[in-house]
Formats: sequence, structure tokens, C-alpha cells
Amino acid sequence: MVRGILLTSNLPQLQNLIKRDPESYKEEFLQQWNHYNSIREIFGTNPGEQAEHFRELVTFISQVATCYPKETAGFPTQLSDLLLTHYLVLPVDTRKTLVTNLVMLRNKNVITSIDLMKTLFPLLPQTPSPTLRAFIRKTIISDIRLANVKTQNHKLNNSVQAMLFNMVERGMDGEMTGNKGKTKIVPSTGVRSTNDEAMWAIIMAKELWKKGIWKDAKTVSIIAQGCLHPSVKVQSASLHFFLNDEEEPNSDEEGDEEVDVRSLHHQRQINKKTRSGDKKLQKKLTHAKKKKYNKPEALAEFSALRLLRDPQTFAEKLFDLLHHHDKKFDLDHRILIMQLLSRIMGSHQLCVLNFYTYVIKYLFHKQLRVPSILVALAQSVHDLTPPDVLTPVIRKIAQDFVHPGVANEVIAAGINSVREVCQRQPWAMEEDLLHDLVEYRKSRDKAVLASARGLLRLYREVNPGMLKKNDRGKEATMGIASGAKALPFGHAASAAMDIDGLTLLEDHLRETGGGEDGSDDDSYAWNKWEVESDSDESESESEGWVDVSDGDSKALDISDSEDEDEPKEPKPEIDPKRLSILATTKILTPADFALLNSLKASNSESTTASAARNKRKLDSEPASNSQFLSEQDILGPRKKAKADYEERMASVRAGREGREKFGSRKGKQNKAAPSSTTNREKARNKPIMMIMGSDAVRGKKKASLRDKQQKLRAHIRKGKISKH
Repeated sequence: MVRGILLTSNLPQLQNLIKRDPESYKEEFLQQWNHYNSIREIFGTNPGEQAEHFRELVTFISQVATCYPKETAGFPTQLSDLLLTHYLVLPVDTRKTLVTNLVMLRNKNVITSIDLMKTLFPLLPQTPSPTLRAFIRKTIISDIRLANVKTQNHKLNNSVQAMLFNMVERGMDGEMTGNKGKTKIVPSTGVRSTNDEAMWAIIMAKELWKKGIWKDAKTVSIIAQGCLHPSVKVQSASLHFFLNDEEEPNSDEEGDEEVDVRSLHHQRQINKKTRSGDKKLQKKLTHAKKKKYNKPEALAEFSALRLLRDPQTFAEKLFDLLHHHDKKFDLDHRILIMQLLSRIMGSHQLCVLNFYTYVIKYLFHKQLRVPSILVALAQSVHDLTPPDVLTPVIRKIAQDFVHPGVANEVIAAGINSVREVCQRQPWAMEEDLLHDLVEYRKSRDKAVLASARGLLRLYREVNPGMLKKNDRGKEATMGIASGAKALPFGHAASAAMDIDGLTLLEDHLRETGGGEDGSDDDSYAWNKWEVESDSDESESESEGWVDVSDGDSKALDISDSEDEDEPKEPKPEIDPKRLSILATTKILTPADFALLNSLKASNSESTTASAARNKRKLDSEPASNSQFLSEQDILGPRKKAKADYEERMASVRAGREGREKFGSRKGKQNKAAPSSTTNREKARNKPIMMIMGSDAVRGKKKASLRDKQQKLRAHIRKGKISKH
């Protein structure tokens, strides 16, 4: 009896004894368990009563739950229900205790990660304490990261991604708030907001992507849904993710500047040798090495844009959001949407034709942040953009930016914008307008001259026939004389030669003895595959070949004669790689394509070769499609701007560092007291013959009595002032 009283009053001691011998102290545990259940029922109606003792019991049971799994089977569910149902009315210490013990149960594998996430995710928007909120956030990230260390835990990932998607989806039916003008402050009612839920879902998805834990299309879909959310705050966070423009506090210390390795070694040779200097040098060299080897991955970039499942629909929804709610957004938010829309259009070669009609109203030189708008316009253009849609845009830029009534910087920006658009779609330019813009290469301003020359070089390469004869240059003139012509709109320089990985299927069929000549029966391969049949198509096939010449034998010209008058376009060069003849001798069935995919996935050499081909394909694409622009590409080379007051004062302060006193240092270096004299004192010691002809001496001689009186009075007045 005495032992039971002592143990029940000292829970840490009882906890230690239970962990050593659970069976011997089961009766004492059950006594505490019954006590916990009785307090829990009271706690549900009055959380403030016996809160401290309740926290002690919860911590005690969490520590020994693994010793009595049957008795404590419902304990985690009870903690979750308390948190989800009474979280807002619970004391702060009780919230922290319940969350901490629930995480402890997960660490002891009493509950699964999915059960923990179902409790923690709803708590994020409701937690006012920054410390507890950071703990929940860190717990979620670490638990998901540990679950995906060795292999991808698809069950957990799918469950958590579904939770995040639902958190975003719940607020999609709300009214568009907007951020133009003053924001209305709504008092807190203690009810969880769907906007807060969506915001935390985007934050967690972004962090998991940033840490490399999730790199799949589902994560991109969650954040893409956030771009269309009614809350502007959620929209902005999602847009910055795709634009890769969010402010990261844990970014590299070295920044994005280029590291000159040769200069670092030279500085190390001439500076004093210290251990700290060696560490700093090694850190900079390591950073430069990582940046060198990671540079191709950084430019393969914006992988999130590549993982969009339906980029055309997403781009159209973005434009509808921008167009219909234009007056509710401020200019910065509208430009964010423009930039993302243009990057999606350029990356996936999409056409949202109404975007060019919309952006025309922003194309005047006094528009705020017009360089960013011009960048978005140029990034949206690609080879498949119709030229007739872009021609009014180019004409508008030329009328508002390129004329004598604006500054040279404006003219340079206008010509650079036209050049970037025409670099992606050369047929959008009018011939007369091109002649006028090229004439600006005779300007005396460096920026205007460089921009006009850039436009001239572009059309010498892509379509010299649009230039005047004197502007074409030697190489372009020779090319025109030899019959070379620019490719019309919609024509590609090279055509597809083979199906990727088809040679693997050909080798496999040859090894297995099937499909060597393509004459074997493939009816078995269509089993278990649904094929849509068309009655009209079957009837036409049963009738045999159809004569399309209508009796005219010359309707189809299939001659290969080289004596024709019209010049022919050069045939694309065949890749020296091996080409499969399987596509021309066999009808590929769905089973063949399934086998082809499995062969490509299992063959590492094929995967490496495919990656190399894709990389070469990306490298061979024009720069306009492989990377995005910056405002510097539009503004061009600029003169150094005049420093403002803050910059001048910062330069003055930097020059004063290390100096004993402002002013001249003459006579102060090796003496305790200053010994330099002023120019007035030096003038007093000059010989009289040197100053006889000066204006000061001659003026004193010719001064009137009144002038002498005024000078004397001024001297007396200054003396009185200096005494006070």
C-alpha cells in the first residue's frame, strides 16, 4: 500500500520502473490510466481545470505506451481528437505538450506518419505561437524526408499531397480579394480561414520541393492550383515559386556572382598566410567548383514549368485571371502573372493569342516597370507564334519607343525589344519598319548604336532578303545569290527521323525470333487492348485502294528529276546513328509500345543515350527557347548613372575609415601637436614687396573714411560674438 502511494505521487520514478519491468507494475499503470480517463472527460468540458496534472499524465502514458500496447491502443486517437476539436480553447502549454507527445508516439512507431500528418497539417493555420508553429513545420519536413531517404514512400507522399491539394481546393470558391488600394483588416473570429490553409499548403509544398524531397508533377500541380486561388497572398507565393524569385534566407553566401579562381590564388600568395584565410579560400574554391558543375542543371531549369500536366489549359486560366480581375490587382502583381504566363508560353510553345492584344495597352515609354513588361512580351514569343498577331505589337513599340522625341535609353530599349521578339519570330517584322530601325545604327549614342546593329546582324542571319542591298553584307549577299531562302512560317529545319528506342525493340524481336520480316500475325498482340472501330473506316478499307487522280495521271507529281526549274530546299542530313526499319515494315501494336517502354526503362545504355540526345536537342535550340530574358537584355549597355546623395555619402564614409581626423594630415604624423598653418596665416608672413600690388593693399589705401568705420565696427561686433 505504501509502495503504491509513493509511486503514484512520483510519476517519473514509476515510469522508470515500468520500462524495466512492465508486468510487475501493470496495476500501478492501470491506476494512472483510469485517472487519466476521468480527468480527460472533465478536461473536454473545462480545459483549464487540472491542466497541469493532465499534462503530466499525458507525458507519462506517452513514455510507457509501448509497454502496454493493448491498453493504450486508443490513446493516440484521443490526443488527436483533443487537438483537432479543442485546439483554440486549450492553454498554450497544453497544446505544446499534446503535440510533443504525439510526435513522440510517432518516433516510437506507435502511430504511422500518415496519422501524424492528418493531425499536424490542420494545426498549422491555427497556431498563433511562432515557436510551436516552427516545431510543427520542422516535424513535418523531417518526417517526410526520413520516409523518402532510401526509396520513395509513395503511400505517404500521395496521402500528404492529397491533404495539401484539399487545403488549397477548399478556398477556390471564394471571392477574389485583390490587392489594389488599402487592404481591409477583418477582426479575428477564432475560425480557421481557408486562405490560411491554402497559404500553409503552398509553403510546405515549396519547402519540400526546395529541399529535393518532392520533385514530381503532383507537387507542381498543388502550387499551380495556388496560382489560381482567390487570395492574392496565395497567388503571389505560388507565382514566385515558378518564377524562381522567392527570397531565400538560407541562400549561398557567395551570391550569384562569378568567382575568379585565378584571382583568389593570386591574393592568397601576396596576403598574409593564416588558417582562417586558408579556410575562406577553400570555401570559395568549393563554391566555384559546385557552380561550375551545376551550371548545366541550373540552365535546364525551371523544371517545375516542364512538369505542368496541361500547360495550355493552365496558361489560359492564368490569362483569364489576369484579364477579368485586372482592376483588382496592382501593377506588380499583374506583372508577376504576365511573367509566369510568358515563361509557360515560351517553354511549351503555346499560343494564347489574346495576351498580345492585352499587353498592347502597357506599351508606352512612361509606363511604370515597362522593362519587365517588355521582357514578358519577348519571352512569350516562339517559332509557332503567328506573325500577324505580333506585327501590331512591334508597330506599337516602334511608334512609342523609337522616335526623336524620347531619350536615347528609351530608343535603345524599344529596338532591343523588337530584336528579341524578331529573334523568336522573324516573320513578324515589316520590311519598311526594318529599314527605318536599322538606320539608327548611325546614332552617336552607344546604346542606340549597339541595339540597331544587333537588329541588323539578326536579319543578316535569318532573312537577309528583307534588308536593303547595301545592308546585307558579303556573306548574306552570297547566300542570296546561291539561292538560299529563309524558311517560311511553320517549317522546321530538320524533321523527325526515327522513333526513340525503336532499335531496342527491333533487336529484341530479332533475338526472340519474332517480327523479322513483319509478315507474322499480330492479332494476338491486340488482345486485352480496347480499339475503337469506325464503320466508315472499315468500309473504306474493305473497298481497297482509292484512286485520287480522277483519271489525271499528272495530278500527283512524284518525279525525282533534278532538271526542274524551281529550286528545291536542301534535304535534311540523316543522323549517322543507326535507323530502324521496323516502323516501315510492321504495324506497332499497343503491346509493342508497352514492350518498348519497358526496354527503354531497363536498358541503362538506352537511357543514357536518350538523355544525351535530349541534352543535344536542348543545346541546339535557339537561345530564346532555352533560357529566359532579363531586364538588362532589354535596356542594353548603359552609361554609369550619376550617384545619388546616399551613394556619395557612403563613398565619403568609406574614404574616412582609418583616418585620425578629417582634413589635411600635414605636420600631424610625427608630432604630438598640430603645426600646420592656414593660408591666412601664411599671407601675414609674406614680404611687403610681394603684396604691394595686390588688390587688398591697394584697396586699403584708397578706402574712404566710411568704409574704414564699417570694417572697424564689424571687427568689434565679431569680437563680441566670439567672446560669448
